[in-house]
Amino acid sequence: MGISRPPDELNGKLLSALSIPVPEPAEELGDKAVYGATLGQVDHPYGDFRARREASVWQRLNRILLVLLIIAIWLVIVSLFVPPYKKLMQSRAEIDNLQQKVNEQQTLLARQTREVNLLKTDVTYLETIARDRLDLMKQGETIFRLETARAKPKPNDSTRR
Repeated sequence: MGISRPPDELNGKLLSALSIPVPEPAEELGDKAVYGATLGQVDHPYGDFRARREASVWQRLNRILLVLLIIAIWLVIVSLFVPPYKKLMQSRAEIDNLQQKVNEQQTLLARQTREVNLLKTDVTYLETIARDRLDLMKQGETIFRLETARAKPKPNDSTRR
């Protein structure tokens, strides 16, 4: 069925395959001597635990200090650039408002220039303006004006209480 090997030989091969040294049994020294010798040779990773813990605390504090220093530098840089940026945004808004006013004035100027040109060159336009704005009329002409009905003001109800 299977390979019949003694258990010590099988354990030795498995442990040697994992590269873990297996102490040879020493019958004359006893178990305490074998295990004591192996414990004496091994460095304890927790032997200097307090010093390692203090070192890790200082490393954490150094990391926290580094993070705080980076945040402080970033805040200084941001505080240097925020006021000019706000001023830039205000200037851009003012430029947009002024540009809108310039466009309105250009539209008004174009309209008035067109009206002046029409008054200088178009006689029928000149007559229409004279009739509408100045209430002038030609000889023998009768002008009828239709007034739009105005809403009657409501009587004050201040007498009622």
